[in-house]
Amino acid sequence: MAAAGAHRPGPLKQQNKAHKGGRHSGASQRRAGGRIPAKAQPRRRLRDLSRVDRRHQALQLRRQRKEAVLAEKRSLGSRDGPPHLVAVVPLHGRAAALDPLRLLQGRDSAVVRAGQGGAGGFALLCPRLKQRWRFVTAQAGDLHTVLDLAKVADSLLFILDPADGWDSAGEHCLSCLFAQGLPSYALAVSGGTDVPPKKWIDARKKLAKAIEKRFPEAKLFPLNTEQESLLLLRHLSTQRQRHLAFRDRRAHLLAYAAEFVPGQESHLVGTLKVSGFVRRQPLDVNSLVHIVGHGDFQVSQVDAPPDPLSLNPRGVKGQKRSQDMEVQDDSVNGTNEMEEDIKVLMKADPSKQESLQSEVVPDPMEGEQTWPTEEELQEAEDSLKASRRVVKVPKGTSKYQAAWIVDDGEEGSEKDDNEDDDIDDDLMEEAVSQEGESSEEEPGEEESETMTVSECLRDDQYDEKMEEDEQMLERYKQERMDEMFPDEVDTPRDVPARVRFQKYRGLKSFRTSPWDPKENLPRDYARIFQFQDFSRTRKHLFRQIEKEETEGASVGWYVTLHVCNVPVSVMESFKEGKPLVLFSLLPHEQKMSVLNFLVRRHPSNTEPVRAKEELIFHCGFRRFRASPLFSQHTSADKHKLERFLRLDAALVVTVYAPITFPPASVLLFKQRSNGMHDLIATGSLLSVDPDRIVIKRLVLSGHPFKIFTKTAVVRYMFFNRDDVMWFKPVELRTKWGRRGHIKEPLGTHGHMKCHFDGQLKSQDTVLLNLYKRVFPKWTYDPHVPEPVPWVRSESVLPEQEVEME
Repeated sequence: MAAAGAHRPGPLKQQNKAHKGGRHSGASQRRAGGRIPAKAQPRRRLRDLSRVDRRHQALQLRRQRKEAVLAEKRSLGSRDGPPHLVAVVPLHGRAAALDPLRLLQGRDSAVVRAGQGGAGGFALLCPRLKQRWRFVTAQAGDLHTVLDLAKVADSLLFILDPADGWDSAGEHCLSCLFAQGLPSYALAVSGGTDVPPKKWIDARKKLAKAIEKRFPEAKLFPLNTEQESLLLLRHLSTQRQRHLAFRDRRAHLLAYAAEFVPGQESHLVGTLKVSGFVRRQPLDVNSLVHIVGHGDFQVSQVDAPPDPLSLNPRGVKGQKRSQDMEVQDDSVNGTNEMEEDIKVLMKADPSKQESLQSEVVPDPMEGEQTWPTEEELQEAEDSLKASRRVVKVPKGTSKYQAAWIVDDGEEGSEKDDNEDDDIDDDLMEEAVSQEGESSEEEPGEEESETMTVSECLRDDQYDEKMEEDEQMLERYKQERMDEMFPDEVDTPRDVPARVRFQKYRGLKSFRTSPWDPKENLPRDYARIFQFQDFSRTRKHLFRQIEKEETEGASVGWYVTLHVCNVPVSVMESFKEGKPLVLFSLLPHEQKMSVLNFLVRRHPSNTEPVRAKEELIFHCGFRRFRASPLFSQHTSADKHKLERFLRLDAALVVTVYAPITFPPASVLLFKQRSNGMHDLIATGSLLSVDPDRIVIKRLVLSGHPFKIFTKTAVVRYMFFNRDDVMWFKPVELRTKWGRRGHIKEPLGTHGHMKCHFDGQLKSQDTVLLNLYKRVFPKWTYDPHVPEPVPWVRSESVLPEQEVEME
């Protein structure tokens, strides 16, 4: 009965929507339109492995890494690998490298071979330990030699002074080495035996404290006896090798011997036969080689002469070394025997050999759709005849020379044209630099004559030094002005602003407004190469290197490279004692493009460095001169130009240079008037990207004359009515954060009525931003002059003395 009387819901019963369980994907299913995405196969995750399996996997990886390190140690200096190359660098004027080298040579049961050619030094063969070393020396003041040897050396041996450690030249050398990339190193100190024991202990403590700042956790080896030299050798052979990325992926060698064969057409160019041990990667005969400091060249042939540093030489087998040191000179040994035993390993294949072409030769008629008809060509020829003039010229003058002789009336017209052409954005910037260049050129012309100067003329030299100080003071003022008023320029009164700034444009937003990277490119962009996808090309090349797909002379072989079309100056520098270092180039690395370096100002340099000044670059294994642009390092697609190299921020340096695949270190030097190279910035290669947009900003400033609620009358930004109408679409801003626009001009003297989003303050300044894309200048020069031994400059003006007017 109770069940019969129960309440039943009627037709108007509220039906609540059922809750959707599981995935909340109603909207996404509707967007998919019934399509079901393919399920990606999940990778085997770490949690799928048991605890024991994970422990075994970690053990295997650790064992593989340990075996790789041990294999590298065993191969270096062994019978099958290249000799252990040690560069000895004294870091103090009183620290000589001769005494430590004599101790290293004085070991028993070892054979000493005298070195050949530029690098000099000696080779130490120890058959009992199955090790061989090659020692080369470089002075800390010889910057190029130290940096070139550090590019290829397996270890650096720094010789310190027992009292001071290193001097200012040694400090400069260490700064450059740390910035370029420091291989494995050891610290040794020789001498100090004549110092009393108590004073020697104090000196050791002082030296250890100085070393701890530069070389944390480094051990200092005394080098006064043969037993101590044996400990040092053991440390060099057993320490872990530090890797430099730019040399690990390229085959390279340090020349052990070299021979120059003059060419048939000229004695100044010929074939250079360079002998040495291949290091790091196999050397392909079809790839190009770069001789550090001299350029890129092709290789025609690779030979395999007998190894001069073999641990089991034919001529020395069965002989025992006496207590007295015997030095065997390879140049005296039978060269005829070597010539007989030379084997040709490989010859270059012209179809596979890399080309030396570094630039694209642009066709000026490319894209031209019309060709002049015969009538037009005849008309142009007639007009050319009509424009010919009669000029009185000296007897014997050719037509070409006569074409350059101008009348007095024409000189004035040419000057007017040049003045019109000079109305450019760099006019105001380069005026000061041109004055400095002209003042530097004038004394150079006077010094070209040889004369005897008496003592009474030293005042002139003092005045010249004062002129340099005044120029440096002017640069400090310009740098300070740029910091206080960034990018602000004065509107010229003699030239209309719409003409002076005709290449500039306004942007609604510097960050978000579009800018086409292919728009209005300079003619130099037709000469460079650009990758469709640079990162993909780089990954593909590096993957080939890791898979060891390169064929050629294996690592550790002693080979002779026949380098074609080499100037005789390369052999002359090798005979003078300079090291000859060769690097094998990766594909495309001989071609020109736009390189971007990320650098930071070195703290030792405080002089102002302006954009477009000539600087010296040491990028990886290359060095060259160029005039760079400085720009901000941001993640946006546009980057603002910086007029000076900042002290407090990392900047991007842009130049035209040969392609180099990162990673690669970069050092920037500035050459003084006396020939010294000052380190001004260090960093690394960021990218090879011609599409990186560098934007120059100009800021025109005006002052509020009459202020109303949201409007104001602004003056001193322009000086005629037409300029106000020309720049009317550009947005205004103020230093206190107001934004506005020009409503209309007032009068004919440049006053204008402006509307803002709030009332202005009387001390506020109205600004108008203009932008233009800039490109680097084609000033690439592969020739870098040898620097004078470095001495700390004392004529630098401190920043506190610079006063603003």
